[in-house]
Amino acid sequence: MKNVVVVGSQWGDEGKGKIVDWLSSEADVVIRFQGGHNAGHTLVIDGKIYKLRLLPSGIVRKNKISIIGNGVVVDPWALIDEIEEIKKKGVEISEQNLFLSESATLILPIHSELDALREDNAKNPKIGTTRRGIGPAYEDKVGRRSIRVIDLLSEKNLDSRLKILLDHHNSLRKGMGKDKYDKNKLKEDLLKIAPKILKYSKPIWKKIEEFKKSNKKILFEGAQGILLDVDHGTYPFVTSSNTVASSAATGTGCGVDTINYILGITKAYTTRVGEGPFPTELKNQIGEELGQRGKEFGTVTSRKRRCGWFDGVLVKQTIKTSGINGIALTKLDVLDEFDEIKVCIAYDLNGKQIDYLPASSEQQFEVKPIYKTFKGWKTSTSGVKNFNDLPKNAQNYISFIEEFVEAKVSSVSTSPERKDTILIEDPFKA
Repeated sequence: MKNVVVVGSQWGDEGKGKIVDWLSSEADVVIRFQGGHNAGHTLVIDGKIYKLRLLPSGIVRKNKISIIGNGVVVDPWALIDEIEEIKKKGVEISEQNLFLSESATLILPIHSELDALREDNAKNPKIGTTRRGIGPAYEDKVGRRSIRVIDLLSEKNLDSRLKILLDHHNSLRKGMGKDKYDKNKLKEDLLKIAPKILKYSKPIWKKIEEFKKSNKKILFEGAQGILLDVDHGTYPFVTSSNTVASSAATGTGCGVDTINYILGITKAYTTRVGEGPFPTELKNQIGEELGQRGKEFGTVTSRKRRCGWFDGVLVKQTIKTSGINGIALTKLDVLDEFDEIKVCIAYDLNGKQIDYLPASSEQQFEVKPIYKTFKGWKTSTSGVKNFNDLPKNAQNYISFIEEFVEAKVSSVSTSPERKDTILIEDPFKA
C-alpha cells in the first residue's frame, strides 16, 4: 500500500473535499500540511453536509486519525469553534483521533486585523485575501517571532514571545495610525484557550514515524491549489505557503520517501477566487452558466468564483512542478449542456506562441489563450460510474486532457456525491 498526497492542480476549489473523503475511507491517517482556515472542503455524506476549514477530511469517519501538521497556521478560536460545530453533527472528536502539531504557528487577532488593514489600503493593489490573517501569520513564522502551539505551555515563555511579536506589530500599527495592541489582554485570551488546544498537541513527526512502522496508510491533504503556491503560483496573487506536494513532507516532519503517489485534483473547467491573472476567464454568458451549473461559491467566504474553460497549459505546468502521478477529474457533469467545449493548448504573448505561463505578473495578464475546440455531448453524465458508459464526446475530451497534460486520469467525478466516481486507478494501489 502507498501513502498518497492530494493537491489541487489549479487555483483551488477543484473538489478536493469529495475526493479526499473517498480516499479517506481507505486511509488510516489523514493529515493537513499547509494553509489555514482560509480554505474549505465540503463533504456530502449520506445527504449530510460537512464544511471543514481546519479539520482534516478524515475527521468525519470513525477509526481514523486526523492530524493538523506544523505547516498549517492555526487560529485557535476558529479551531475550537469548528470542533464544536462538527461535534453537533454527531462526529466524535477527541485527543484520541485528532492530533495537532506542537510546532504549528498560531493565527492571532492581530494578524487578521493587519490582513484587513492592508487589503483596505487604497495605496496597495488588492490581492484578494480572505482577511483571516493567514499571510501575516506566515510572515511572523518566517520572521522567527510567531507564537506556536507549544508556547501556550508556559506563561513565562508566552509573555516573552508576545513581547517580541508585539514590538514588531506595534511599530507597523503606529505607521498605520493605529493604537498599540494590548499584550496583557492577548496573553489572557491565549491562556484561557490554551488547555482546549494543548490537549490535542503532539510531536507529529514522531507519530508519523510510528504510523510508518506499523504500515498505516497515510493520506496527506493539501489546501488551495498549486497555482496559489507562493513560489510556483501567479505571484503576488497567491497564498502565503507552498501548496505543491513536496510541502507535505516539510509541513508534517516526514521524509520525502514517505510520499508514494501524488494525486492532482483537477476540475473539468477552470475557476479562481479573488484577484489575479486568469487567461481562460469567460466574462460572458458561458462563464455565468459554468458558475451557475457548478454552484461556484466559496466554502469559507461564499465569494463568487470566476469561471473559464479548461487551461491545459497551466495544468501541465502544475503537474511538472508538483510531480503529480495522476489526476482526479471533477465536475465533468457541469459541461453536459454545452454545444462546444474548449481547452487552452498554448498562449499568445504579444504575437509569440508559448507553452507555459510566464513568471512575470505583467505578462501573465497579457497572455491570450489559444484553444482547441471539442463538440459537446449534450447528454447527462451525472451519476455515471463506468468510463465506457460516458458519451463518446466526453470520453474524447477526457482522453485529450490526459494526453495533453501528460498525466493519467485516475478517476472522473460525475456529481458531488462520493459514490458517483469512475475509478480508473486506485492511488493507494497504483
